[in-house]
Amino acid sequence: MTFLDLAKKRFSARSYKDIPVTDEDLNYVLEAGRVAPSAVNYQPWKFLVIKEEKNLKGLYPLYHREWFREAPVVIIVLADHSLAWKRGDGKDHADIDAAIAADHMTLAATDRGLGTCWICNFDKEKTIAHLQLPEHLEPIVFLSLGYPASQTDENRHKSKRKSLEEIVIYECL
Repeated sequence: MTFLDLAKKRFSARSYKDIPVTDEDLNYVLEAGRVAPSAVNYQPWKFLVIKEEKNLKGLYPLYHREWFREAPVVIIVLADHSLAWKRGDGKDHADIDAAIAADHMTLAATDRGLGTCWICNFDKEKTIAHLQLPEHLEPIVFLSLGYPASQTDENRHKSKRKSLEEIVIYECL
């Protein structure tokens, strides 16, 4: 499978089979996040893996979607602002770096036949309090993970994405 085929195969899974994710598959996904690029290679991230039922249930009040309860694993991608590279104008790149790592994990999951959904619509303040996160760690994304109960049309991008002509600018504005 080419990279583009893999990228087109990936979709936001919102239903999961009642099958535990194997340690081998989970570690493959986490390794993809570990090797992701980051600004100045500072790697300002942590990956909090939640897979025990009692801990998963603790996440449900943070993101109110019924399908979320089906995911056998949730990886919370945290940006570590104490490790982040800051651009000359002060822009902290921890959130961008964490997003790159999360994207690597979504593609690695697809490669292993797993489904993911990138969740940003969680209650950030409640998440920080629930997880008792120190001030320098910010939750960026909940990444639900499991074997998807359904698939999607890999050709959906023809109608659900803008054309290259709409988004590419060559050389100048």
